[in-house]
Amino acid sequence: MQFDGEKIMIGGIAAAEIAERYGTPTYVYDEQKIRANYRRAYQAFAKHYPDFQFFYAVKCCNNPAIVNILRQEGAGADCASVNEILLAKSVGLSGEQVMFSGNFLSDADIQQGLESGVIFNLDDISILPRLLKFGTPEMISFRVNPGYGKSNVGEYVTNAGPGAKFGIHPDDVLKAYKMAKDAGIKRFGAHMMTGSCITDADYFPFITGLLMDIIGKVGRELQIDFEFIDLGGGLGIPYKPGEEALDLERAAEGTAKMFKEKCAEYGLKPPQLKMEPARYFVGNAGYLVGKVHAIKESYKKIIGTDIGMNVLCRPAMYGSYHHIYVDGKENHPRTALGLCGQLCENTDFWVKDRELPADMGEGDIVVVENAGAYGFGMSYQYNGRLRAAEVLVNNGESVLIRDRETFEDMVRHTHVPEYLAK
Repeated sequence: MQFDGEKIMIGGIAAAEIAERYGTPTYVYDEQKIRANYRRAYQAFAKHYPDFQFFYAVKCCNNPAIVNILRQEGAGADCASVNEILLAKSVGLSGEQVMFSGNFLSDADIQQGLESGVIFNLDDISILPRLLKFGTPEMISFRVNPGYGKSNVGEYVTNAGPGAKFGIHPDDVLKAYKMAKDAGIKRFGAHMMTGSCITDADYFPFITGLLMDIIGKVGRELQIDFEFIDLGGGLGIPYKPGEEALDLERAAEGTAKMFKEKCAEYGLKPPQLKMEPARYFVGNAGYLVGKVHAIKESYKKIIGTDIGMNVLCRPAMYGSYHHIYVDGKENHPRTALGLCGQLCENTDFWVKDRELPADMGEGDIVVVENAGAYGFGMSYQYNGRLRAAEVLVNNGESVLIRDRETFEDMVRHTHVPEYLAK
């Protein structure tokens, strides 16, 4: 995002022009920023460990256009469900370019996952016997919970450690791989959830060391080679003004050093190193453009916009921060204001006492920053308020990549029994 005077620009296009052409609310993604983010991260890690690959976590932003951008850059896909596998295959990714990292899988999930031919990454030892009833995959990976996790965006997204629902307890990891080996599986990988939105560069080599101490002992005792070790995602971005950004070079160098040292310590044949970030690629490349519709002077002044918790639910869900800009008024005097959406829930009052332009008025264009990660993908229908449009901008050009939902979309799959229609 840039400023042309006081005019907000996204990818060379005025936010007001986007609002006029596509309506509001609209998610806007800057293609060149996504590509630059990917290349910066890939070069940092591959420089220190050349046998390196990124998988993009599709759940973060699942628009096929976004997945295609990252596919073009060289990323595989990390998929949390069968439908995400289908999405990855629809853009040309298949087989070992796709990892299936679902949890608490149904039998139907397991069957379809096997039929898809992707890498199975099992979240728990209990899934393996169920999987083997339907077939024996060529390769298996287990998600390990190393006993420690960290998050910069709240306890609810601390995806490892004793309080997390993900991954196998360290005491059961050896048993899991022995079961897989005894079942005739020949090829192995390993995986963990690093954390969520980590901006501490030293955390990545630390958590890598924890995982490698677990996996190294397994490889040595069972005499198996790991074809890959996937460190998960967790590469963070700053959300608040003045927040320190991740020192990517330091994180990459320290992680690669720890990885190589642990491989040597346990006599592991050096595997491919994988990671599966998503927020780092798309988070700061996405913006949410909305409009002020009404202003209430009550116990406090409340700015009502078409950006509600159904459109961007992260603040209501776990108190996350997104910076807000007002087109044409960024240099105006400020005062503490609240901002809400149009839903009949008080949690929709998602910004309180934020310093915003004091003269905000009806019709103003509002731009929410860092909305590319877990924005549209977590949106939902409520109160008849429908999902936003999505737009891709690229060097001054824009294209619609998802239609705004309509009433017909809201009722498309409903059925009214004939006797009720009388």
